[in-house]
Amino acid sequence: MIGSSGADARDRLDDNTRLECRICWYVYDPAEGDPQEQIEPGTPFLKLPEHWRCPQCDSEPDVFIPMDD
Repeated sequence: MIGSSGADARDRLDDNTRLECRICWYVYDPAEGDPQEQIEPGTPFLKLPEHWRCPQCDSEPDVFIPMDD
């Protein structure tokens, strides 16, 4: 989980890391961005605006976990 594991988890993320919401399993893929919130493709998870929340369940970004691809 990004929020509870602190800088450790953030340091492991690269710009292409896909992350999954632990609540609803929505996947944020930087290659796709978030069209609903007008987030451009190519936007890394750590560069999302502060107001961004999961588009499916409205959870905070700190509930997202990196996916092992």
